[in-house]
Amino acid sequence: MAEFKKFRMGATKTIQKVVKESDTALSYGAGKLEKLFATPSLVALMLEACYELADEDLPEGFITVSKSAKVDHIAPTTLGETVTVIVTVMEATKVFVKFKMEAFDEVGLIGYGEHVRAVVQKDGLLERASKRERTLESINY
Repeated sequence: MAEFKKFRMGATKTIQKVVKESDTALSYGAGKLEKLFATPSLVALMLEACYELADEDLPEGFITVSKSAKVDHIAPTTLGETVTVIVTVMEATKVFVKFKMEAFDEVGLIGYGEHVRAVVQKDGLLERASKRERTLESINY
């Protein structure tokens, strides 16, 4: 594997988003909650922050991909509020990086969790995906 800077324990990334209609539970087909920030939107924002922090020092041709995520969405956030996500590198190896994730709105904590990303060679990942696609195409149902 190519050499790259080690992930710095305790490194953080903060991102923010104003809740829009496209971020609501209703837009994800989750009942009639047209004014509340959806859990999938929260998870996506958290993973985006992790991705941005993890990939910023990788060498050309390497990326990180999601391996696992656990999120607890503990409080509602309404349209127009700002969600702030803070992620922190908790553990890392040459292959994996584990993050602590926290999300807040103007009132307080709305969610938290952990996320693990794997460092991969982009071309190798795309080739494996292409091979799986060719295998699927060859299956005669």
